Amino acid sequence: MKKAVCIISGGMDSTLSAKIAQNEGYEIIALHFNYGQRTQDKELECFRKIASAVDASETYEIDLPFFEQIGASALTDQSIDVPTGGLEKGVPVTYVPFRNGIFLSIAAAVAEKHGAQALFIGVVEEDSSGYPDCRESYIKQMQKAINLGTKDETDLEIRMPLVDLKKSEIVQKSLELHVPLKDTWSCYKSEEKACGVCDSCRLRLKGFEEAGSVDPILYA
Repeated sequence: MKKAVCIISGGMDSTLSAKIAQNEGYEIIALHFNYGQRTQDKELECFRKIASAVDASETYEIDLPFFEQIGASALTDQSIDVPTGGLEKGVPVTYVPFRNGIFLSIAAAVAEKHGAQALFIGVVEEDSSGYPDCRESYIKQMQKAINLGTKDETDLEIRMPLVDLKKSEIVQKSLELHVPLKDTWSCYKSEEKACGVCDSCRLRLKGFEEAGSVDPILYA
């Protein structure tokens, strides 16, 4: 059976990406990273529910504490406030330096171990916060580098099924595929109730509104 490593943050995008992999007939190897993000506990809780929902055959919960040491992001440095004034232009302070590059490198190692054919990541370029490591051009180059740096028989395809979608389309597709949206989390700030005002909450709420649907999670 073909296998796919799915990077699952616990958010809506990566959950839909994993569901698409499941629907395409892949055996799912679910991968999650704890990197000192403010909502780490909530995201891990969501990941475990999502991994179960997509019938993951293996799960990995990998701790990356060095992200806190590096800092430079409002997600991993408590001294930097998470912006709540609306979506910013350019690269926002919630960008974690080269996070997806590091995630993909580790995911490639897991994929090579299991002989997986694909690696799914829920990056969104069209309607996102402007993170440079979510660009399709970057991910394609990363795929080339991974295949150059692994065994000859390793031939990984990095799949980005959402990269060109808007948030409203992601919501619509999630509803069509019966993705457990109630078990996903997007908020950058809070773990009890979503704040509703950080970039990620704003994008999520806008997506539900434009899709004509109501977000099932609780907001402050």
